[in-house]
Formats: sequence, structure tokens, C-alpha cells
Amino acid sequence: MSKLKTKSGAKKRFRFTASGKVKAGVAGKRHRLISHNSKYIRQNRGTSVMSAADTVKIKSYMPYA
Repeated sequence: MSKLKTKSGAKKRFRFTASGKVKAGVAGKRHRLISHNSKYIRQNRGTSVMSAADTVKIKSYMPYA
């Protein structure tokens, strides 16, 4: 049986925790930060855990993760 391919965009953007949850970088932190207040920038630092509905979709993109 042939191997399934992983979506290239997904493997660059998402990582899995040990319990199977999906981590991703928070959106809205690349440019135009002067229009966001300090609280927004501070709270969106680092990574966040994706919702359960998004996790199902992302796991279909990464069959061997």
C-alpha cells in the first residue's frame, strides 16, 4: 500500500503535544502591531492549543503525526 503524504503547510505550522493536542502560533503578530494595544500583544505571545474541531481537521492533514 502506498504511503500517505503530509500537507507541507501543516507540518510547518503545527506541532503535537504528548497527549495529542495541536499547538500553533497565534495569528495577528506579524505586522501592523502599532494598532494593537500592549495587552493584545502580550496575551498572544507564544503558542496556543487549537480547539477540538480544528484538531480533527489538522490531524487529517498529518497522517503520521
